[in-house]
Parts: sequence; structure tokens; C-alpha cells
Amino acid sequence: MTHLHITAWVLGLILLLISFIFYKQGHKAGKILHMILRLDYLLILYSGGDLFAEYASGGFPFLGELIVKGLAGLWVIAGMELVLVKTSKGKPAKGVWAQLIIALIIALVLGFFRLPM
Repeated sequence: MTHLHITAWVLGLILLLISFIFYKQGHKAGKILHMILRLDYLLILYSGGDLFAEYASGGFPFLGELIVKGLAGLWVIAGMELVLVKTSKGKPAKGVWAQLIIALIIALVLGFFRLPM
């Protein structure tokens, strides 16, 4: 399930960047990719929830860090959505980009360097 989760969020980040570029250029394809990204959110949430349940049920000693990583993952998904919504409406999204990057760093550090796979 770990490989599915990593593949899903890498795909999500790629779709985010491409959708952002298309929205900035005014292409209609940005909306289509945004909808595909929303479907990818479901895959990210499913695989992340399964990993969370697997770790939590096994007497996991890092439960607090696991909860923080889960919340950071949800924060990343919310940030991705807010960036694209603000960009599609032509509003500035610098603050949301900053939140997205901070949440992504927290999730990556906890996921790859602190918590066991």
C-alpha cells in the first residue's frame, strides 16, 4: 500500500503543477486536470487511511507523530485545492503556496525520515 500512496501523491503534485500552469495560461485543460486531481485526492486519502490504520493497529510506538503526519497530509490536500481554486479565479495565492510547501515538508520529513515504512 505504501507504493500506491507514494505514486498517488507524486501524481497529485504533477497534476497540481500542470493544472496551475494551464490556469495561468488560460487553457480549458486546466479545469479538466483539476477534476482528475480531485479524483486522485480520493486515492491519496484511501491509501493514506489504510496505511494509518495498519500502523495504528500494530501497537505503533509513534502514534503522536503518525497523527501529525496524517493531519499534515490533509493540510497538503487542502492547500493543493486552494491553490488551484484561487488561481482559477485570478486571485493571489502566495499565502496558500507557503502553507502548501510547509505542510508538504512536514509530511515528507515525517513520512520518509522519522516514521518507519
